[in-house]
Amino acid sequence: MTPDVIVIGAGVSGLVCALEATRLGFSPLVLEASDDVGGRVRTDVVDGFRLDRGFQVLLTAYPEARRWLSYEGLALRAFEPGAIVHQHGKFDRISDPIRRPSQALRTVFAPIGSFRDKFLIAKLREEVARATIDEVLTAPETSTLQDLRCYGFSQEVIEQFFRPFLGGIFLDRELATSSRMFRFVFRMFTLGYAALPAEGMQAIPKQLASALPQGTIRLNAHAESVSDNRIRLQGGEELQARAIVVACDPVRAQQLVSSADAGIRTAMRSVACLYFATDRPPIEMQHLVLNGDGTGPINNLCVPSVVAPTYAPMGAHLVSVTVLNGPANDDAMLSDVRAQLVNWFGLGAQRWQHLRTYHIAEALPDQSLPCGGVEMLPVRIREGLYVCGDHRRTASLNGAMLAGRRAAQAMAADFANA
Repeated sequence: MTPDVIVIGAGVSGLVCALEATRLGFSPLVLEASDDVGGRVRTDVVDGFRLDRGFQVLLTAYPEARRWLSYEGLALRAFEPGAIVHQHGKFDRISDPIRRPSQALRTVFAPIGSFRDKFLIAKLREEVARATIDEVLTAPETSTLQDLRCYGFSQEVIEQFFRPFLGGIFLDRELATSSRMFRFVFRMFTLGYAALPAEGMQAIPKQLASALPQGTIRLNAHAESVSDNRIRLQGGEELQARAIVVACDPVRAQQLVSSADAGIRTAMRSVACLYFATDRPPIEMQHLVLNGDGTGPINNLCVPSVVAPTYAPMGAHLVSVTVLNGPANDDAMLSDVRAQLVNWFGLGAQRWQHLRTYHIAEALPDQSLPCGGVEMLPVRIREGLYVCGDHRRTASLNGAMLAGRRAAQAMAADFANA
């Protein structure tokens, strides 16, 4: 049977597009070039450890995630609100005093920023929680760094907390990312938690895929070209449908659409993620650890197995290290990271088993102002051709899901008017 719509890419955005198309009464076919669903949200199992391809979390306040996902089915395990900051040779913990009132005094007197900084964080929390998402994402736009400075935050708290924390989220330690994205993310952290599915982040696209009719997804199907309502696959096979949705990463999407008026932004940010196995966790709290000194390759690290024990086999723990702008040479990067781990946690870190290093060249769309910032970009290229992905609004799981839903709805509107 000829499908109504062919979706190229079984990442989160493409899967949601197919789900929405199915809900609207259409028959989709999803083509995935790789051997499994997920796109940039993949998890590898290595010696019993679950390694997400790059450190990722699900923010439970994402409205699209709440729409499409069963959190109970994912068996989510949440990070503690707050962070541990390494600076001046020691670790200091700051918590969310609203959700963790027992930690309020410790947080107020933690040597991270001033009393005024902590008051401003509380004030900003209230502002973003009160605003709607549309208000946040259409507000006047500047860089995150400029927004923090204009709001009154000290340089000290920017360097110690915001730069490593937001830098790890945006893969941008310069904080050139749009202030709209900053406030959107800050709102999500204010209203929910950062969490990991028990089976790894790929459990998210796998859950989405499981809700599609059997036979909807075709793996190892590499689309070489798109022309009118036809797709040519690697090997020469041609497929046809009334509509085509390109749900690849923006670099690949631009190659397939090859239209100057498509408005696809291809600037991407990169990251490296190193995983280590150890018998004992270096941090026994469910917190993200931030580099508050700004020296050395490590931007942030965590112990996923402390948050979700299923990330490691019994009796072992998994350490995840995020590096921004590190050396391209694996040996040099590993050596530099080990040296910093030893500096932070002692000589025992020398014995941690290095499991794998992921270099992800195209990890996240660049949403700095020179690259266009944050706006609602169209998903309709022309009748019968659509594009979706996290590059259409916010570079996030929420943005990917929203774009997928919008693409299916745009297609349905065109069909209705045909």
